[in-house]
Amino acid sequence: MNTRTGATIVVVPGLRGHVPDHWQTILAERLTAAGRTVRTVAPLTENQLDCTARVAALESVVAAVPGPVVLVAHSAGVMTTVHWARSSSRPVVGALLATPPDFDTPLPEGYPTPETLHGNGWTPTPRTALPFPSVVAASSDDPLGKAVRIARLAECWGSRLVQLGEVGHLNPGSGYGPWPRAEELVREIEQG
Repeated sequence: MNTRTGATIVVVPGLRGHVPDHWQTILAERLTAAGRTVRTVAPLTENQLDCTARVAALESVVAAVPGPVVLVAHSAGVMTTVHWARSSSRPVVGALLATPPDFDTPLPEGYPTPETLHGNGWTPTPRTALPFPSVVAASSDDPLGKAVRIARLAECWGSRLVQLGEVGHLNPGSGYGPWPRAEELVREIEQG
């Protein structure tokens, strides 16, 4: 895959970190095999729910890249990205923000509570325009965020909204290992 930007792809996973059969992992492998430079933000070993620690981990990866980056974030990785964008001045070509959760409303059982998320710095969710182009890829039946609320976040962030239809949370639990559309969206972001 040859692009105009030569940007490094930075993968920003969600709270569950690296999952071998997740579309982000598969995308990273495919892009690396095609000769692209890909960096993945490593999962935290301590304070796994701490937003500040996740933002610092993203900053560390981006700071080590000598040129521009394209961010590929999923779920809480989207929230990490929007928190990070408020204070970073690193060159970003654009970002793919796939199925962001709505941390401002209670999540299903088994996920962090609103109090836990707030106590770890995730809320309130930033609602200012991102300083780089972005695409929010949204699901119409995501259990972690109602479509209308995710569309509103995309609008606040100045993101182009791409409706994916009924894809759940776009993870292995929703039937997604490979997600070929990710490569297509990354190319669109790079081509401006």
